[in-house]
Amino acid sequence: MRGQAHRSLGRELLFLPPLLFLLLAYFYPLLRMLQVSAQWGALTWPAHLGRLIGFTAGQALLSTLLTLLLGLPGAAAFARYEFPGRRWLGLLTGVPFVLPTVVVAAAFNAVLGPRSPLNALLLTLGLPTLDLRYSLAAILMAHVFYNLTLVIRIVGTFWAGLDERLVEAARTLGASPLRAWVTVTLPLLLPALGAAALLTFIFCFTSFGVVLILGGPRFATLEVEIYRQTVQYLNLAAAAVLALIQLGFTLALTLIYTRLQGRLTRPLDLRQAEGLRRHPRRGEALALYAYLTLLLAGIGLPLLTLVLRSLAEGGQYYLALFENPRRSLFYVPPVTAVRNSLSLGLATTALALLLGLPAALALRQHQRGWLFDALLMLPLGTSAVTLGLGYLLSWNRPPLDLRGSPVLLGMAHTLVALPFVVRALLPALNAIRPALHEAAATLGAPPGRVFWDVDLPLSWRALLVGALFAFTISLGEFSATALLTRPDWPTIPIAIYRFLGLPGAANYGQAMAMATLLIAVCVLVFIVSEGLRPPESTPL
Repeated sequence: MRGQAHRSLGRELLFLPPLLFLLLAYFYPLLRMLQVSAQWGALTWPAHLGRLIGFTAGQALLSTLLTLLLGLPGAAAFARYEFPGRRWLGLLTGVPFVLPTVVVAAAFNAVLGPRSPLNALLLTLGLPTLDLRYSLAAILMAHVFYNLTLVIRIVGTFWAGLDERLVEAARTLGASPLRAWVTVTLPLLLPALGAAALLTFIFCFTSFGVVLILGGPRFATLEVEIYRQTVQYLNLAAAAVLALIQLGFTLALTLIYTRLQGRLTRPLDLRQAEGLRRHPRRGEALALYAYLTLLLAGIGLPLLTLVLRSLAEGGQYYLALFENPRRSLFYVPPVTAVRNSLSLGLATTALALLLGLPAALALRQHQRGWLFDALLMLPLGTSAVTLGLGYLLSWNRPPLDLRGSPVLLGMAHTLVALPFVVRALLPALNAIRPALHEAAATLGAPPGRVFWDVDLPLSWRALLVGALFAFTISLGEFSATALLTRPDWPTIPIAIYRFLGLPGAANYGQAMAMATLLIAVCVLVFIVSEGLRPPESTPL
């Protein structure tokens, strides 16, 4: 009886470290923003606020519609057909989503700028060149590139489980292929389409790096305006008001998304997806391979252009990352940014694992852990710029004046990475049979020994996946870092953004070189993480 009470107390104590962290790193900064935003007089431009919200929602809606339009054929292709290279192309579609936004923006800067391959071709033909930077089209293209995999994976995975016999029955009753799709397939796909569309809308609504770099001074979302009010105008009250407005939108959208996600549990008699896929017929093959070629070009061209630009001048841009050509005491060489990002990434990974592991264990063992799970997911519904502003307003007084300290960066990065670590660990821990724990406890093993001898050997793959994701998220985090970092302590994304804003081919080439290195790390982590997943849980 006493042993059972000790185990119950131990389960409750597992909640304590992550809850304390959430209190200090999330709820306290939000409370400070609420206090500062009470100064409504600082917000003196209601007309501008209306235009700002309108553009933020409008570009998110356009981006979502384009992503659905271009992603739905991909979902059908991966759900219904077998074709050569299917698995590798499926992995490739997921690469853009794990790339930092500043890298995606840099890639499109290379594709759409005046020195793009398209403009080189136009020059050889004697035609006028195009510069699509700082345009709405550039923002929309980057958002589609970034979020296309959401539609392909969410809708494709759902579609792969639908029984094709339902469509065949409609065709037998005389329905045309289009009518069968509209009356049978589309209604069944609506929950998945709604979830993918809403998630895409949320990411585009809170877009920061893409709009900041590709939109230039002409365009601003709520996220970008929060950054400008903070950094350029030092109007923290207005920034706090905007942050709370955006927080209200994103939390409402996230709540709707969680409700939609629950409807993805289908009460249908489903078959294995492998048994439903088939090789395309002759007429279907032409359309299928044409789409896949466009998909490959759309994903590969921006990344390939960026890599080729970084290799110009015989790789001199990579060598320049280690030099200080100005011989200035105030110049921070790019290699310092690499070192800062690596050290911050390792610290974030360690802290996210130290907090995420007890959180996942507590959720696995507690029957009423849904509220704690919801609290852990709250940072995903909050923009990183909003979190960065909350930190500036919270930790700015002695004895804890942490402004400019890497400690704030570590807190912000860990807060963003923690939900991913928990989501990676929880399915693996839930898959462990309770009989194994009971057998170990019967043999006299204490809870710590049970974890070491049972849980850890069976969940080490998930633990490693969580660690890799935490490290990659920290390495590419740009939004909160843009507000919190000191000028003399840049990270890789901050250095890329600074180089893109400086004139000269050398600065531009170094931005491309650093972005290429970041792409290589993200792609490597993504491939390793996919390889560590069990075969049955590998997407697509």
